[in-house]
Amino acid sequence: MPTISRDFHGQTVITTFDTTPAMAFDLIEALEAAYAACIRLQPGFIAAGLHMNDARTRVCNYSQWQRREDYQAMLRTSEMRERNRHINELCKGFEPVMYEVQGVF
Repeated sequence: MPTISRDFHGQTVITTFDTTPAMAFDLIEALEAAYAACIRLQPGFIAAGLHMNDARTRVCNYSQWQRREDYQAMLRTSEMRERNRHINELCKGFEPVMYEVQGVF
């Protein structure tokens, strides 16, 4: 489970997926499968969470990694490149953005 803290010194990645209500649950299932079979097993992976808005038009993925390079290495694996091609078919697009925690209340 992700823990959000100002003293976290790893890499936080928030990815937003634009999807449709017809594809939202398929997208969630594809992301859950990717985490179960691949992502969670990668070096440097700490935790992640998946979120869906109530209109089922956006999915957000919050993940934590020990280092930025760990996240980038995961994306370059042949398994994730293949999975991301499939995930891309289930949404209008997605964008991972790297963040640093600035405050927790």
